[in-house]
Amino acid sequence: MQHNLSMANSKKMSIVSSKVPIGFLLAMLYLVISFFGIQQLLVPKYQTKLIEGALPGEYYKEKIRHDVIFLGDCEIYSNISPITLYRQYGISSFLRATSSQTLWQSYYFLEEIFSYETPQIVVLSISAMTEGSAVSEAYNRLNFDNMRWSSSKYRSIKASMTEQETYLSYLLPLLRYHSRWSQLSSEDFSYYFSSPEVSHSGYLMRSDINPLDTLPAVRVLADYEFPDICFEYLDRIKQLCDSHGARLILMKAPSVYPHWHEQWDLQIREYADANNLFYYNFIELNDDIGIDMSTDSYDMGLHLNIYGAEKLSSYIGLILSVQYQLPDCRNDPYISVIYDKKIADYDLMFSEQKREWEADKSLSIDKKD
Repeated sequence: MQHNLSMANSKKMSIVSSKVPIGFLLAMLYLVISFFGIQQLLVPKYQTKLIEGALPGEYYKEKIRHDVIFLGDCEIYSNISPITLYRQYGISSFLRATSSQTLWQSYYFLEEIFSYETPQIVVLSISAMTEGSAVSEAYNRLNFDNMRWSSSKYRSIKASMTEQETYLSYLLPLLRYHSRWSQLSSEDFSYYFSSPEVSHSGYLMRSDINPLDTLPAVRVLADYEFPDICFEYLDRIKQLCDSHGARLILMKAPSVYPHWHEQWDLQIREYADANNLFYYNFIELNDDIGIDMSTDSYDMGLHLNIYGAEKLSSYIGLILSVQYQLPDCRNDPYISVIYDKKIADYDLMFSEQKREWEADKSLSIDKKD
């Protein structure tokens, strides 16, 4: 009897002890889900404000290969239209460009790209050669918030962090955005689970016109030498391309402001010659391209609008198709179906933007009258 009682007590203790861990685990699971649920709510969605922050994540939505990848900053995502490249030449391309993208960020984006695909050509904007350090945490967040976790992202964050930043705040963004409660808007709830694409294969379309009237005075610099770190990562980008059999091309967009100094241009030409690379300074080719900053810019010559971007893309596409003999992907049934949808979305946004800009312009004229 006493033995049976002892066994019964033992079973009760076992049942109680088994319930404690389950309850604890459920509580922990609830806390984890709540933490990441709140984090997802507070992290910016980049759909209606600072839409450049959505660009890094849009690459992962692609379903086709890309023969050409463009890397760089706003001089790429504002000035190159992959839809035009496909329409006119059948070139499949993507812009892996982000806000104030540094050379080391370009390198790590390219490193990540090669883990997904191997483009034939990599076109690198060299405007960031003037930047020897990360611009600010704000730009870092735009570049990293929607980049997938990988060793490339880890190293890029480490290379880019400002003194005030911590790596843990990138790993757990809630530590950075916990105070956004007062800034939450309908965007944060509407795009909680998914976000539509804001770009066209990395291109941010602008159809409005803000002409260049006069060029600002050229600022004289004390030192025109590019930082060593930029040449270091330019070397690494070339080596990475070489190791994957991709051709590296350097380019300077035809933006007339900020001024691109002759001393800077000379350094790039010398580097290109020494490393057997092609370098295109499209500022010098503005007339050949047909760029007119009275109609082809939305911000007085800093960036191109869609009219200028399509002209530049048409010119670049001719170079790529003739000199590098890229395949015409319009003959690929699978790729052509994908691009039919891309073209439809592109044309729809253009017509909507144009109608909106013309309406705003008419309203502005009426107010003046």
